[in-house]
Amino acid sequence: KKTMMAEDNQCIGIIGFGDMGKLYAKKFRAAGYRVVACDLPEKYDQLKIHMEGSGIEILQDGFHVSRCSDFIFYSVEAENINKVVARFGPATKVGAVVAGQTSVKEPEIKAFEAHLPSDVHIMTCHSLHGPTIDTEGQALVVVKHRITDAKYKQVVDILAKSLKSQIVPLASYLEHDRITADTQAVTHLAFLSMGTAWKNSKIYPWKSQSYVGGIENVKVLMNMRIFSNKWHVYAGLAILNPSAQQQVRQYASSVTSLFTLMIQEKHDDLSSRLVQAGEWVFGNTTSPILLSDDLLDEFSLSQVPAAERKPNSHLSLLAMMDSWYQLKINPYDNLLCQTPLFRMWLGIVEYLFKNKEMFNASVEAAIHNKSLRSDDLEFCIAAREWATMINDSNFKGYRERFEETSAFFGPQLAEGHKMSVKMLQKLKEGIKKNTTTS
Repeated sequence: KKTMMAEDNQCIGIIGFGDMGKLYAKKFRAAGYRVVACDLPEKYDQLKIHMEGSGIEILQDGFHVSRCSDFIFYSVEAENINKVVARFGPATKVGAVVAGQTSVKEPEIKAFEAHLPSDVHIMTCHSLHGPTIDTEGQALVVVKHRITDAKYKQVVDILAKSLKSQIVPLASYLEHDRITADTQAVTHLAFLSMGTAWKNSKIYPWKSQSYVGGIENVKVLMNMRIFSNKWHVYAGLAILNPSAQQQVRQYASSVTSLFTLMIQEKHDDLSSRLVQAGEWVFGNTTSPILLSDDLLDEFSLSQVPAAERKPNSHLSLLAMMDSWYQLKINPYDNLLCQTPLFRMWLGIVEYLFKNKEMFNASVEAAIHNKSLRSDDLEFCIAAREWATMINDSNFKGYRERFEETSAFFGPQLAEGHKMSVKMLQKLKEGIKKNTTTS
């Protein structure tokens, strides 16, 4: 069955054939479009063999892709976007539409404006999920920039038809970066800090009585999910996004402030601060996000019996709630641009606060359970160190810390990632069910 582009003899090009580039290329090809792609020159021969019979044409470089494509995706790391566009952008076919798939749009748009010819259309998009999540039903941000209404509509129609994603139009690339800072940068910081704290304490959380069951499963599995991915996915999003700096600093500050109240055993001060934050963030919500604690017990890497679980201070979650309050960020305002990870993260923070028995137990454990202090101290140190690396634009330190932590968890990452996919799917089904019945 021919599509509009096929009938017009038009072509979609992908520059950067990593995991997301491959995902997009396969989706476009499955929808019936002609697709050409390229990656680094040294990967050309291997990719030609690997993609043989797929219907996707592997070309030698970005010059070849740029010259023949009517719709071009740059699917490269944010830190490399300027260099790649500077090299291949001037060769872009007259009248073509160029878009980027980076997670940070300011450097991407600046690169397009600097290096693309004036007779080329510019827009941008961002699938708010990783390459292991199917595109259908997931959020896909699209932003007009320098493009006619007719061209923009044509491209959006192609994206909607091929990816079957939920199209989320935003007014500008700056709005995109602000929302991704709110929803992704700090969420990732929390999980990165957890992983590093566990590594430094030489704790495998699925073997500990403090990290078993319910929302603890979410923490562990989402952590495994992040550290099973590539470091640059998270580094570029945090370091190159100017909007992320304030949120990252505040989260580290909230962690430190709450931990200080814990070790000073100021129960009333800690409780009143958290209640005030929770009421501001969650006071007007009526529909809970998360599935039940019992249902989340299905997803666990642990063999520790439920009866042997120990209470947890949940410093990482309480600090997130406090951080939102301090910055006056309403996380529900950003649900239109949610990632599966952010939805899960917001869900467990909300669940902790709204479950008064669990919330009170968390505060009591934070003040009186001194066996948790070493874990919370390591988390506090890790959060401050990650925040410093991000604010110092330290890509080298970020990569080293990420890969050290990933290596510590080793083979367990694959199983954790697999289980996290099941958990996210269950959450998606639960949300659909709640929406249908409400």
